[in-house]
Amino acid sequence: MIRYLLIRLLDAVPTVLLVLTLVFIAMRILPGDPAISALGDMATAEQLQVFRDKMGLNDPLWQQYFSFLGKMLTLDFGKSLMNGREVVDLIAFNLPYTIELTLAAVFMGIFVGVPFGVWAATNPNRTPDAAMRGFSLIGYAVPDFYLGALLLITFSLNLGWFPINGGGEGLIDRLYHVFLPALTLAFIKAAFLGRLTRTALLEVLGKDYVRTARAKGAREPRVVYRHGLRNALLPITTGLGLSTLAALSGSVAVEMVFNRPGIGKLLISAIAERDYAVIQAGVTVFAMFVVAINLLMDLVYVLVDPRIRVK
Repeated sequence: MIRYLLIRLLDAVPTVLLVLTLVFIAMRILPGDPAISALGDMATAEQLQVFRDKMGLNDPLWQQYFSFLGKMLTLDFGKSLMNGREVVDLIAFNLPYTIELTLAAVFMGIFVGVPFGVWAATNPNRTPDAAMRGFSLIGYAVPDFYLGALLLITFSLNLGWFPINGGGEGLIDRLYHVFLPALTLAFIKAAFLGRLTRTALLEVLGKDYVRTARAKGAREPRVVYRHGLRNALLPITTGLGLSTLAALSGSVAVEMVFNRPGIGKLLISAIAERDYAVIQAGVTVFAMFVVAINLLMDLVYVLVDPRIRVK
């Protein structure tokens, strides 16, 4: 297990360097001048020159690149060009909101999607199966931001059951604020996980060893959960990893719709204001989470199916 973990960590290093390189290149080819964005159109040429010297924008490109790598790897994100605040403080404030939204959406998706998929797989070509197919079709078709807007208008503006914006303070208040945004993301994730669970379980239930277990008189719940679902966990785990990544990326749109704090909302605001320091930090944090989630899924694969482990 330790060797497998080390190999996966080493595999992640080139990915991290590639992501950071792409972030660096993207920041240099984006239209606009960070000096003008920070100081305004009325800044003099001397003021712009002093700012560029201070930020290292006049240094050779290779020197800027290695300086950028060193700062990103040590979490030295610098200061926001717009308000002068430490970017690491902005990230530290907004990151917990994005994490809680992503985790809440994933857990809600699992809680609904997996049992629904099992129910559909154990009742093929019947009403539960048809309901699962219809639910997954709607889930695939409705975009996150559109569903979020519908839920916001219905349950917040019209019925007043949930808050319109904000992230809340304290555990109960934050759960109250995160429920509707998480439900928005969880609807699509539940549809995906439900369809995946149904397909994987149906395939396993058709195997010879499952028919043998039934022929020996094993009870149906034992057949479904011990012999069926247990051996269908590998594709479900893959779907869980993809759902987590999709929830993380979908949080950007949902945070904007519900006007709640988060890395996604911070990143969109920074792009609109050409705040390059915040953009670099936000994209880097998102990329690191993607790498971490993929690494975690690799470890989960080993627990689900030890045959994957490197010998």
